[in-house]
Order: sequence, then structure tokens, then C-alpha cells
Amino acid sequence: MHFDLERPSQPAVAHRVAVLLINLGTPDAPTPGAVRRYLAQFLSDPRVVEIPALLWQIILRTAVLPFRSPASAKKYAAVWMPEGSPLRVYTEKQVEGLRQLLHANEYAVIVDYAMRYGTPDIPAMLNQLKLAGAERVLLMPMYPQYSSSTTATAFDAAFGALKRMRNQPEIRTVRQYADHPAYIAALAAQVNHYWHLHGRPDFAAGDKLMLSFHGVPKRTLDLGDPYHEQCQQTAALLMHALGLTAVECRVTFQSRFGKAEWLQPYTAPTVKELGAAGVRRVDVFCPGFTADCLETIEEIGMEVRDEFIHAGGKEFHAIACLNASPAWIAALGEIVAQHLQGWPVQKSVPQPAVAAS
Repeated sequence: MHFDLERPSQPAVAHRVAVLLINLGTPDAPTPGAVRRYLAQFLSDPRVVEIPALLWQIILRTAVLPFRSPASAKKYAAVWMPEGSPLRVYTEKQVEGLRQLLHANEYAVIVDYAMRYGTPDIPAMLNQLKLAGAERVLLMPMYPQYSSSTTATAFDAAFGALKRMRNQPEIRTVRQYADHPAYIAALAAQVNHYWHLHGRPDFAAGDKLMLSFHGVPKRTLDLGDPYHEQCQQTAALLMHALGLTAVECRVTFQSRFGKAEWLQPYTAPTVKELGAAGVRRVDVFCPGFTADCLETIEEIGMEVRDEFIHAGGKEFHAIACLNASPAWIAALGEIVAQHLQGWPVQKSVPQPAVAAS
């Protein structure tokens, strides 16, 4: 890997630097109780559900959690890995890959992760990093496209924790990297690698590649959230990198919740329409998810696949997310290194172990 950055100067006194990857979160177990605790925290975030809190809590506690928790627990059980939740497993691999890469390039930094919901949470990890001697922390959300319901709420949790600290560390944040060349190159490498192993769709015959991003209510777009624009930007750059047109590649949005209108077109209905229209093969890739999780493995790989096959489609391919692919670890290292510029890093400083849970 080549960072192409000026190496930071070596100060007389070391100031520990940490990189904290932040992802959405996951239940601790695929059980109704654990899922209920996770959903209660997630769906109580006012940035996630933007309706009056008192009214929503009544609906959430009486009409949502009692029914959604057992159903979601079954879905989590279907994707649970021997090592645990897929999101946690792949995030831990990303941490290890980034740690090794930065250290190989003489960046002596602490690298760890936190979850916005569930464990290990952001306040706990910031305290762990402080105990490990970190005086500077880079917050690196694993959301390439900025949204108030993902990136902003992660920063809310971090700055809320800082409010309770007398001696605060210096903080930097990575707002978005939707158009970062290394991220786009990693996405293209992931798709091309899959096609190398499983064959490329026959676009001349009408096969399609679908880029499915997580949906958000349309109201957020109307209020000025840049998420939709950044998803379209990522998709356009990825299509260009793959040499595809808007006819061969579609952009859709998944994981709709509730009755309000969300960003369209929706993934599942679009796939169903393609199957009914005689499209033979559909490949689905989720560029906005940097690690496979329930929404990619179960929703796309199982539910959406069934919609396509039952509608008459013949061949469905769910392309894995970036996870800990070499191209993504290299891209992650490049993005992080750019944001660490000007902070002192010293290879001579050993890294103590930091508990992740």
C-alpha cells in the first residue's frame, strides 16, 4: 500500500493516537430477549425515528417490540456465525486488518471499534482508549455515505460521552467517503472478484446488476439530508469503474420500515418486477454496507432472492460486502492515514491491548 503522505515528524514526547471504527450495532445473541434490548435502543434514537417521542414509545413498546423481536430473532439465528454476529465478526476482522496495515506502514496507533447500539458502545470504548493513553482519537464511521440517522447519531454518542469527561481527548471525525477513489476501487474490485469466480452477467441478454443501499424516509431528503445524493454519487462512480450503464445497473433502496414513503425505487419490488419481466439473472451488491449483516445476508440473500425466483427469475447472485477484503483494508488504511495527517505517530511506542467488549 502507498499512502503517498508526508510522514509525521517524531516528537520528543509521544501522544497516543487512536482510530475508532464505528458501526451500527448488533444484538449480543439471536434470542428474542437480546434482540428486543437491541431494537429498543436502536428504535428509541430520535435521529432514527423522527416522530414525537412519547407517542412513539407507546407504539414501540406495545405494537412493535412484542412482535418484531421474536421475528427478528429468527432471522438473526438464520445468519448467525459460529464466531457470533456477522457484523461483529467482520468488523473485528477489519480492525485487525487495519491495525496490521498501519503498523506495517510505521503508524503506531491504537485501532479498535465500537457500536452505536449494543456492545461495545461508543462511550465505553472512548473511556477504554483514554485508559490506554490515547490523547487523540479519530472517529471513523463505517458508513461511506453521510446520514443523520447513522453518521450524525454516532457522533452524537461520542460527543455526549465527551461532555462527561473532565480531561477530553482531541477528536477528529470522518464525515463521509462516498466518492473516495480508494473506496470506489475497493467496491469495483469486490464485484469483479465475484464475477471472476462465478461468471459475469450477460448484460447484452438483459441481465442486471442492482446496487442496493439502505433506505431512509423520503422526508429526510426533503429536509436536506445529503444521503440520497451521496448514494447516487457512489453508484455513478462504481458504474463507471465497472464499465456499466444505467440500463445495465439499477440503484435501489432496501430495509423499509413503517408506512411512510422512503427513498425509491425499493429493492424487493424492483427485483420482483425484473423476474416477472423475464430477466434471467440479477446480481445484487450493497455498496453502502461495509460489512455483511442481517440486511445483506438475510434480507438480500434470502428474502429478495426468493422474490426474484418466485416471480420467474432464473439466477440470483448476492455479492458479499467489502468485509475484510484486501482492497477494502488498503482503502480503509488510505482514508484513515489522510485524516491522521499532522498527528504524531511513533512506531517505537508499543500498543497495549484494548478490550473490545
